[in-house]
Amino acid sequence: MCNLSAKVITPCLLWSLGPFDILRGIFDRPLSWPVDSHANRASLSVSKFPPVDEQLEILRQGAADLISEEELGKKLERSRETGKPLVVKVGFDPSAPDIHLGHTVVMRKMKQFQDLGHEVVFVVGDFTGMIGDPSGRSKTRPQLTQEQLRANAETYRDQAYRILDPDKSRLEYNSSWLSKLGSEGLIRLAGKYTVARMLERDDFEKRFRNHQPISIHEFLYPLAQAYDSVALEADVEMGGTDQTFNLLVGRDIMREYGLEPQVILTTPLLVGTDGVEKMSKSLGNYIAVEDTPKEMYGKVMSISDDVMWSYYELCTDALPPEIEALREQVAAGEVHPKSAKQRLARTIVSSFHGDDAARAAEVEFENVFKSGGLPDEIETIELESAEPLWIVRAITAAGFASSNGEARRLVQQGAVSVDGERVGDVDAKVPADGQERILKVGKRRFAKLVIKAV
Repeated sequence: MCNLSAKVITPCLLWSLGPFDILRGIFDRPLSWPVDSHANRASLSVSKFPPVDEQLEILRQGAADLISEEELGKKLERSRETGKPLVVKVGFDPSAPDIHLGHTVVMRKMKQFQDLGHEVVFVVGDFTGMIGDPSGRSKTRPQLTQEQLRANAETYRDQAYRILDPDKSRLEYNSSWLSKLGSEGLIRLAGKYTVARMLERDDFEKRFRNHQPISIHEFLYPLAQAYDSVALEADVEMGGTDQTFNLLVGRDIMREYGLEPQVILTTPLLVGTDGVEKMSKSLGNYIAVEDTPKEMYGKVMSISDDVMWSYYELCTDALPPEIEALREQVAAGEVHPKSAKQRLARTIVSSFHGDDAARAAEVEFENVFKSGGLPDEIETIELESAEPLWIVRAITAAGFASSNGEARRLVQQGAVSVDGERVGDVDAKVPADGQERILKVGKRRFAKLVIKAV
């Protein structure tokens, strides 16, 4: 979930700003999170909403599916007539502490709703996180404790401020209403849906057909998420396309409680830097919001020319006609693909770190990858070992992989070199002789590695 400290709007930064951002002076917003949801909603109710057609045109951009546009149009018209903003709900289970660009796709859509004058509810799934979202899973997720979830939620909130306007956001923990349901309430909630309908879910159907276990508590996840919508009386719920089933359950459960069903808006899943799988920290193909400008710029430059266009569509505010025009220029040979990708990298880095940092990152990138040089600053990693150090251990110790499994994959992919020589053997060792060696992982990560014998 943009460092908005810059005072000057440059042509580069305009690529990453929406039409309402410039008018509303977002660069001076205080970083505080409203806790009084009623007062916050009242302050938004005086907003003047743009015409419905204009709102729909903005909200359609980058959306994968909208169920249904007619219903959303009616809700938007009603909000204009009453002066009451729509309640737009998005849930995040803080199963890990970091947010990456894949998460920001739906957050950017949340920001559009904010700019249109509506209320965004950022639901922290501290209750649903204990269950674990089964979406896209071939096995049961490990259950986290309340302490783990609360700690992760704090980092989520801080990172979300880089995109969302905190003055128009409302933070809610879903344990505040789900915990109060108690055993009787959960039984009544479960009675409003059938096992047959649960098994219509693709993830469950595949696991059932393949005789893979499905835990009973996993059936509770979409019901608990649906009850969030009931508690908040949500007008709209958003999520990635992998959340479609959960969001549809929300519509059904709201009807069961006599409420007008929410509109569903889904966003595409962002492909990771490998160009194949969806962006995921566990796969090591992610660009983190907390990455340094140099890391972020380098990672964007590493994506393929074909994947670049989906990043333009999902990670910038460039309008479809602008993207298509640039794409045609690249296809016609009028603009080099590298130039288009540099523009993309500058735009993304600027949105999180500012214009100056983006320019500095580009200069360093050119120095390292065009001139064949090394970064100006390389961290020295000193380790002690009684014997030559396993290359996998060296990679994780340098912070270039979060696990031994990820480090192995990097070696197998040919992404690791020591002093300019590629390491192809996952069992390779680095001598413990106190000599300084340059460890390079991927195209942009370097460390001076010194291993001393003990």
